Amino acid sequence: MNNLGDMAGMLKQLRELQGELVKAQKELAKESVVGEAGKGAVRVTVTGDQRVTDLEIDPALISSGDAAKVTQLVKEAVNNALNDSRELAKKRLGPLSGGLNL
Repeated sequence: MNNLGDMAGMLKQLRELQGELVKAQKELAKESVVGEAGKGAVRVTVTGDQRVTDLEIDPALISSGDAAKVTQLVKEAVNNALNDSRELAKKRLGPLSGGLNL
């Protein structure tokens, strides 16, 4: 009978952890990071749940007419922002996952 009590306790802990993870994910969606490229010529804002919310491109870069450079800098800024967003998520959600390797 003791095993049932242990399982019930574990299930309760798992439900609590699930609730904490959901709350943390909602909070993470409210946070954002900014990725830059070209010394700030391109800036991308990404939320903690990895949605792009803003993209700024310096008008001088656009007027240069160098489409390849604009494309490269946008990709670089997006990747920088996504990397920072993943790190933010890892920092916020990591303590909740404990040793679960989530």
